[in-house]
Amino acid sequence: MLAVERHERILEQLDKNKIIKVSELSKLLDVTEKTIRGDLEILEKRGLLKRIHGGAVLVEDEGRMLPIAERQLGHSDVKEAIAREAVKLIQPNDTILMDGGSTTIAIAKLLGAFPITVITNDLKIANVLLSKHNVRLMVLGGTRIDSSSSLMGAQATEMLSKMRVNRLFFGTTGVSIEHGLTVFNSIHADWKKQIIACADHITLLADSTKFEKVALIQFASIQDVNEIVTDTNLDEIIKENLRNREINLHFAEI
Repeated sequence: MLAVERHERILEQLDKNKIIKVSELSKLLDVTEKTIRGDLEILEKRGLLKRIHGGAVLVEDEGRMLPIAERQLGHSDVKEAIAREAVKLIQPNDTILMDGGSTTIAIAKLLGAFPITVITNDLKIANVLLSKHNVRLMVLGGTRIDSSSSLMGAQATEMLSKMRVNRLFFGTTGVSIEHGLTVFNSIHADWKKQIIACADHITLLADSTKFEKVALIQFASIQDVNEIVTDTNLDEIIKENLRNREINLHFAEI
């Protein structure tokens, strides 16, 4: 098992159990306890966990990246504001690709005022759009990953390879000027690389709490993004760095 695969599994266990033990991880991953301790040291340096005697626990601060489910449920008012700002970028008869996520679901709820084509791999987004007569909906096939509402796999990849869309709306776990866009899962990382490759215009949806955070796996550099829709709490230095890289910024009023 590669180190990055071990790190994924370790963070999955931490996300699920809130505390992990070196001895249990050693048995689960079939590696020595020395290897696990080295993995925990690396993950602690990246701010993804806090080591304790015999194991590790969640980082105790408001900006922690785990648990994932708790983080995704938060900031709903900010996400809705970002969605309202993002919808302004869509033109009649556009073809847009929407990745799964709570902010893109919020965008889907606002669509329908004029004709557009929406391509998505997310069942929740598809369900929202089913009754909207002005939306031509295309759902990418695949297999559901864990408990998410997104479909991924060879079928979706094959369909994507034949498509070109006007604009992609997508999210990420962490956004960093230096380390780019990152997520925790290699499957999600591969998927996001694929959707970025088939869009003319790349629009990242990210609230200000996600900036200068780094998850486990990088799937794109900050230069791969054309524009970012975020909220007005974004740090001024980060704003300047992004503008210096000619990335357009749109700010949602909260």
